[in-house]
Amino acid sequence: MLTFQGWLIAIAIIVVSMVLAITHIHSFLAVNSPVTADILIVEGWVTDNAIKAALDEFQGNSYGHLVTTGIPVERGYYLAEYQNFAQIAASTLQKMGLESEKITVIPSPDVKKDRTYASAVAFRQWLEKTDLKPKPQGINILSESTHARRSWLIYKKVLADKMKVGIISIPSQTYNPQRWWMYSAGVRAVIDETVAYIYASIVSWRA
Repeated sequence: MLTFQGWLIAIAIIVVSMVLAITHIHSFLAVNSPVTADILIVEGWVTDNAIKAALDEFQGNSYGHLVTTGIPVERGYYLAEYQNFAQIAASTLQKMGLESEKITVIPSPDVKKDRTYASAVAFRQWLEKTDLKPKPQGINILSESTHARRSWLIYKKVLADKMKVGIISIPSQTYNPQRWWMYSAGVRAVIDETVAYIYASIVSWRA
């Protein structure tokens, strides 16, 4: 049995651990670790603010290609001009001033789960078929907020160390990432992506 002082120490350790988890989990998930890269991959589902950041990132660095990825839209498919998020992101970038010849659209199939994995596989298949010379030595993935850590993990596993893989996370505009626990959107983002990251960590993504 613990003594009274032992219980106080145990409770203090638990409280400190919880505080550290709360204050650091968001920055862990919303990771930024870019590499020197030839290709910038933009996840097509991100907001217009993130797409504008992608344009700035592409124009401010020495990328040769910008790739947009994404699954088919889930609503309005028969009414929309563009049927997948990869096309929507590419068209948005063109409207913002990026030349169409610098953009490669790589839509992924309509899947109900593991959508980031489907996008990563579609990119790998395109990379294996393309005649890019020289072959790219590195890629950066541009994602949004807490989704970044999971995207980074999955792309690295799917590409199987064939090249350097970096990640760029654009902050969400729906909450303050420094005080995410004060916003319902922040709580949902952290909880959902923590569970999803744990799942992604234990699944074998190489195929």
